[in-house]
Amino acid sequence: MTVTAWVAAIVFAATYVLIASEKVHRVKAALGGAAIMLLVHATAADSAFFSQDSGVDWNVVFLLLGMMVIVGVLRQTGVFEFLAIWAAKRARGRPFRLMVLLLVITAVASALLDNVTTVLLIAPVTFLVCERLALPVAPFLIAEAMASNIGGTATLVGDPPNIIIASRAGLTFNDFLVHLAPLVIVLTAVFIGLCRLLFRSAFRYDPERAAEIMRLDERAAIQDKVMLLQSLSVLAVVVAAFVLHPVLHYEPSVVALLGAGLLVLVTKVTTEDALREVEWPTLVFFAGLFVMVGALVETGVIGLVSQAAAEATAGRPGVTTMVLLWASAGLSAIVDNIPYVATMSPIVADLAQHVPGDPNVLWWALALGADLGGNATAVGASANVVILGIAERNGARISFWQFTKYGLVVTVVTVALCVPYLWLRYLL
Repeated sequence: MTVTAWVAAIVFAATYVLIASEKVHRVKAALGGAAIMLLVHATAADSAFFSQDSGVDWNVVFLLLGMMVIVGVLRQTGVFEFLAIWAAKRARGRPFRLMVLLLVITAVASALLDNVTTVLLIAPVTFLVCERLALPVAPFLIAEAMASNIGGTATLVGDPPNIIIASRAGLTFNDFLVHLAPLVIVLTAVFIGLCRLLFRSAFRYDPERAAEIMRLDERAAIQDKVMLLQSLSVLAVVVAAFVLHPVLHYEPSVVALLGAGLLVLVTKVTTEDALREVEWPTLVFFAGLFVMVGALVETGVIGLVSQAAAEATAGRPGVTTMVLLWASAGLSAIVDNIPYVATMSPIVADLAQHVPGDPNVLWWALALGADLGGNATAVGASANVVILGIAERNGARISFWQFTKYGLVVTVVTVALCVPYLWLRYLL
């Protein structure tokens, strides 16, 4: 590696340590790391701000911005209070039943939407229902972030890396549904079982609060029926446009911004009120993180690591698939999986032409490793970062290690379950 590549790797590692140790606020650390990358010419303005492969992913940033505005308007209708009471009553005030209900909703929604949009919608409900039942909110939020990453693995639109893989490999929406959705159903069921063990101390049943919940009328929570109808109509159009992305060819960020603009236009909410709910620190953190990871791409660090792993296993389909699965999970835990998959895709495309057997097994290994590996750490996936930002803003701060100590367990178990699936279905 060049001197600049070594410097970039050291800066990224140092910044990651600061984020993990929480000695410095993660936004300060990310911006500082990005500034140093630009200062040492590990990346440049053109690459950092305009490159599709190594710059800030504005699609992610503006998708977040648009959906945060939509959620901000929805919050004013009282619909989240309605959903919180409805969910608590369906679970009869039982904490674990409530978590199962929320996790299933999150996983299914993440397969149809993207995982970031899903956690933006489910988090306000979670805060309200946990407050009603006097439950600690952090376990529920952490579990929902992980469920969104698992559920998003099932479809082409569920997680951004899947879109990159589909484009490079020529795979369709139905290909992902047929090959990954059955496994994701199993992973979701296993994950729910893990949550029963990992978060068992959070499931404190309070009969009095449960009885209070059962007496509530969720319909009374709706404050503005006209605005609710307008908001749900716009949200339905946005969701439909997400699902029809392969046909309409509108990027999710464009759909989200159009939906946010339309909603502000047709409702009586003011622009100031709509923008008040935007998690600006989260958006800035993403920008800094993208610049740092882009510098690793520009200096060839990620490419060298990926290439070395690929060359070491060339020609052996079983070994190649397993190395690709676990290496992708490991790297996606510490760097954003979008630039990682963008960098790795050309290598996998080349390997797929020379490895005997079903070449698509390599693409499924890449998708599973990159998507599920994001659960390992608090910064491994976009949904995780968003959840941490929402929690901090609402006074329920989740630390890096609080998330990661659970995420590592979930990642190892879910990725390990992918091993027999890939062997039995594609390699034997």
